[in-house]
Amino acid sequence: MSGAAPAAAPSPARRPPRKRVLAPWKDRQGRFSWMKALVLAAAFVPGLVTVWWATQGQLGGRPVMEAIHQTGLWAVRFLLIALAVSPARAVFDAARVILLRRMLGLTALAYALAHFGLYILYQHGNLATVASEIALRFYLLIGFAALLVLAALGVTSTDAMIRRMGAWWKRLHVLAYPVAAVALLHYFIQTKANVTEAVVFAGFYLWLMGLRLLPAAWRSSPVALLGLAGAAGLATAGVEFAWYAIATGINPWRVLAASETLRYGLRPAHIVALCGLGVAVVAAGRRLLRRLTDGGQMAVSRV
Repeated sequence: MSGAAPAAAPSPARRPPRKRVLAPWKDRQGRFSWMKALVLAAAFVPGLVTVWWATQGQLGGRPVMEAIHQTGLWAVRFLLIALAVSPARAVFDAARVILLRRMLGLTALAYALAHFGLYILYQHGNLATVASEIALRFYLLIGFAALLVLAALGVTSTDAMIRRMGAWWKRLHVLAYPVAAVALLHYFIQTKANVTEAVVFAGFYLWLMGLRLLPAAWRSSPVALLGLAGAAGLATAGVEFAWYAIATGINPWRVLAASETLRYGLRPAHIVALCGLGVAVVAAGRRLLRRLTDGGQMAVSRV
């Protein structure tokens, strides 16, 4: 007598594969990237230098306030560098630099959080005082708003959030550009009279926005970049003139006149224009080198 076939044992439920978390110094294929490793190491340098200065008593009579200024300054710097990654890929045809954008953005967020944390420390940890100061002081209010948006961008910068948010991810992360403008305004107001560095940063921001507005085919054109350099220099002079006219008692026409000569050294407008000119020259050199290389390859193939 044949018995019934034994029931097959239920197969154990398969666990979903564990998602691989890449170290920040590796590329998307999990390979070690010297470029990412160097940028990651460089991101720590300003913070470590500030800590060293603090331990050596080199931050002046108000060390916490000076540390607040230093971390805020580096937050703005890294934010502008992060915004420059996509233009650098287009101008220099360097696709791999896009790997640095997330790291640089998170570095800007880290310094912004340190900036805010040190301000809480400066207020002796009294959150009620911190909240009242933010509510009463316009430059603190806009700085805090920029921090909140930057934090939202940082939280949603993971691959999982990019997949989950879909098209909304790009819409949210476009806010990086107005956040940078608000951060610059915060820096302007906090700096008060001597806004030379803030004006330079504003000029670089205007250059980046100008490049973003150019048609994609023009972004690596040396002629377009040369024109953009001149326009950004003029716009920088305009920003400096407007700031001194609106926010200070200093004669803005004298400031503008200083930008028309090198007698008083390089002014912010000169620095921005020269940097833009440098980008145009490098782009022209890359284009010439590519033509020479392509011409050499064609000549070899004909032989």
